[in-house]
Amino acid sequence: MSEELFWDLIARFNWKKTGDDEAVLKPVVTALSKMTVEDIFAFDDILAAKLHALDTREICRGTYRGTLDPDDGAQYISADDFLYCRCVIVANGKGLFDQSLANPMGVPQEMEFEALLGVASAAYEKKMGQEYDHVTPLSWESFSNKEGWKPTARTRPGPYTSEAVPPGNRRPT
Repeated sequence: MSEELFWDLIARFNWKKTGDDEAVLKPVVTALSKMTVEDIFAFDDILAAKLHALDTREICRGTYRGTLDPDDGAQYISADDFLYCRCVIVANGKGLFDQSLANPMGVPQEMEFEALLGVASAAYEKKMGQEYDHVTPLSWESFSNKEGWKPTARTRPGPYTSEAVPPGNRRPT
């Protein structure tokens, strides 16, 4: 699967059905389920790479601007919430994705689209009639992009950066 096809599929979401995530995703799940299993895996791999690329201190700073500071280890930032906020960026297409990387302070706030994470799984299960078990080479989990979370001069340790916090919720310092 090419990046172009990935973004073409993303553009097929039916936003007229906003409020019903399954209906929003249906055109993409249907199209993807008609492709090869390798294409489904590739879609998931590209999605993970896009979410990983957005998993940065600067995107986090833009996402929570005015409310939370990713450099302040005393402030809790939900790993799940940050992931679902990054899903909004990808789900809205290549234009917003590129714009967000170029200007992290302009990313959408207070929006989430967790349902995006299930597209490949739903397509695979529709096609194969069995559980999806593909593991992407890159993690889309929050705080997993070590390069994107390099400390800055303003980064301060705190309770949410300590070894006592499980890795999935621990921010790098």
